[in-house]
Amino acid sequence: MTPRGTRQGLDAEDLDVEEALALVKDGNGPAQCDGNGTQSSPAPQAGHRAASEEHRHQATPWPEARRIAARAARSAAARRAPVSVTLDDALGLVLAAPLAALTDLPSFDTSAMDGWAVAGPGPWHVRDEGVLAGSAAHAPLADGEAVRIATGARIPPDTTAVLRSEHGRTDDNDRLHPTREMQHGQDIRPRGQECRSGDQLLLAGAVVTPAVLGLAAAAGYDTLAVVPRPRVEVLVLGDELLTEGRPHDGLIRDALGPMLPPWLRALGAEVTAVRRLRDDAKVLHKAITSSGADLIVTTGGTASGPVDHVHPTLRRIGAELLVDGVKVRPGHPMLLARIKDDQHLVGLPGNPLAAVSGLLTLAEPLLRTLAARLAPESYALPLRETVHGHPYDTRLIPVVLRGDHAGPLHYNGPAMLRGIAAADALAVVPPGGARAGQEAELLDLPWATAGIGACFT
Repeated sequence: MTPRGTRQGLDAEDLDVEEALALVKDGNGPAQCDGNGTQSSPAPQAGHRAASEEHRHQATPWPEARRIAARAARSAAARRAPVSVTLDDALGLVLAAPLAALTDLPSFDTSAMDGWAVAGPGPWHVRDEGVLAGSAAHAPLADGEAVRIATGARIPPDTTAVLRSEHGRTDDNDRLHPTREMQHGQDIRPRGQECRSGDQLLLAGAVVTPAVLGLAAAAGYDTLAVVPRPRVEVLVLGDELLTEGRPHDGLIRDALGPMLPPWLRALGAEVTAVRRLRDDAKVLHKAITSSGADLIVTTGGTASGPVDHVHPTLRRIGAELLVDGVKVRPGHPMLLARIKDDQHLVGLPGNPLAAVSGLLTLAEPLLRTLAARLAPESYALPLRETVHGHPYDTRLIPVVLRGDHAGPLHYNGPAMLRGIAAADALAVVPPGGARAGQEAELLDLPWATAGIGACFT
């Protein structure tokens, strides 16, 4: 999506400042020259400037907006009942209860290696039959006896050690001899070595990873009690949006409809619907009031233009506005509202990178709380080059991570996706900017660390 005229009044200001900065940095304009020949950005009109100044003073600082979003859903999260899901459906969810072992691990003495189970000191007479993994209990061994055994097979009673295949030889009389010194209990995994039945393996709140699935299966689980995924409905607003083909005749392609659902899934949500709505207040009212999602995400319409219906609709239904604008560029016209005790709405700006900013500023912390996930550890890296700052607001800049530095990317204006498409993270640039070598906090993009396949499950 791109700027939408008067309906995106505050986005238009973002466009003037942010895209000018991005393009000037690339040497492409649209900077203008003043009387001294110095390049400058086009000045907004006086009325627009006054309105935006008033909104800026009312807006919430970026760090506080994230804290508000994380706290907003605490009571709703506390009321969410755990669900039982199969192991196949549990990946990426959070355990709602501690994971306690349902059996000893291993549940019987097992061989840690391919070789021979032996009893007493060698040499040994080798029995004709062998012991395979999954076979029934074997007859006890007498002193001086050995039996072929496979890795994972049940150890016969009275076995004193396992002799590895590469550490044994047979003589002309078919007697087995060790080729190196052996110790009692060697290469035997005793019952309960990893855990005993009832031992707590993981705490509630642990994220179910592939390794957790393996542990749960080994410990005897077929299902897991987990925190359900937050349900999200996406409402894409705009009369000017195309769902296929090239832009034409004043119509533009919808970039947010394809982008937001997988991004929300990467944040742990279940996207129940993506609905494209025309710019109509009644249609928006019906869509919001009929939604059963935990979180409604709207795109565009958060400013004060003639077809910006989000604020009036929220007032009409008596929603509590928790965040109304954030001191961040791009994306400062974003909002967060509580519609019901267990339902919230995040209003994203219509410009694509501004919408990403709103997604990570407001939707991510709220979804994290609903999904009972822990906040990621914050970290910072030095910037490879100077980044221009906004005089008052935080800036979120796409960067690539190379070694121990973060490299800022161009094309970082609110309507641009070219930068974020190549990025590993977003750098948090404080008001006033950051010089080369200065450390900046980083917000990882999910797929940069987990891989494309892993993060969208």
